[in-house]
Amino acid sequence: MARTRPWRPRSTAPETGPEPDPQPDPQPGPASGPRRPLQHRGPLPLLRAAHPRQAVLTAAGLALAAALSDRPAREVGLVFATVLVGQAVLGWHNDLVDRERDRRHDLPGKPVAQGVLDPGNTWFALLCAVLLLVPLAVSTGVTAGCFYLLSVAVGMLGNVVLRTGALSWLPWAVSFALYPCYLSYGGWGGAAVGDAPEPVVVVLFALLGVGVHVLRALWGLVPDHEDGWTYLPLKAGLRLGTSRLLLVTAVYLCLVLTGLALAGTWVGLRA
Repeated sequence: MARTRPWRPRSTAPETGPEPDPQPDPQPGPASGPRRPLQHRGPLPLLRAAHPRQAVLTAAGLALAAALSDRPAREVGLVFATVLVGQAVLGWHNDLVDRERDRRHDLPGKPVAQGVLDPGNTWFALLCAVLLLVPLAVSTGVTAGCFYLLSVAVGMLGNVVLRTGALSWLPWAVSFALYPCYLSYGGWGGAAVGDAPEPVVVVLFALLGVGVHVLRALWGLVPDHEDGWTYLPLKAGLRLGTSRLLLVTAVYLCLVLTGLALAGTWVGLRA
């Protein structure tokens, strides 16, 4: 008798062949995104937003003026540190006020406008610098410190008002005119009391501030013109041309600095 195979249900699933071997999990590797430029790393954006060239030059110039007025080395160093911090405050404040405008014109060297530097972090750095600036300024005397703090306040006010019109030069002139007051009344220690500055030195410092204003504005005349500004450097640039205005400004600054050197030699800083 023939043997029969037991009945089994036939599968209706399609034949798919042998299952493939499972693929190993990909190993984590280094990030493939573009690396950030060096100037965008760490504290460098904050340093760039402080306008470091102008800060160092201004601090060095006032420290040199203090040295030429026979101030001791420790006072010269204190003047340099105070002015350096004050200029950083002005630079950060300027970039914060102008961040939307700088972004609209795609101006280079503006970390806040480019999104590299957070505005909140910049405000925090500015407030910390102000808290450091106050004791630094009054450590050369309350009167001298108040004059320097007033010059910084005028500079910050100039970042907000008068900058687009015919009186754009006024905050610069007033701010620079207060520098010789800070130097002449200064000394060592909070109780230091000096003498009033020579009026001719105050006037020459004010004229120096006007020249620095024009020089600083030269690199932004095109976006300023697009925004409809009518301030002094733009009017002069439209009349003379940028190249001639740069030459005139350089000659003007040389004459003012020469006048300051002669005034310092003949009459000195203090009255």
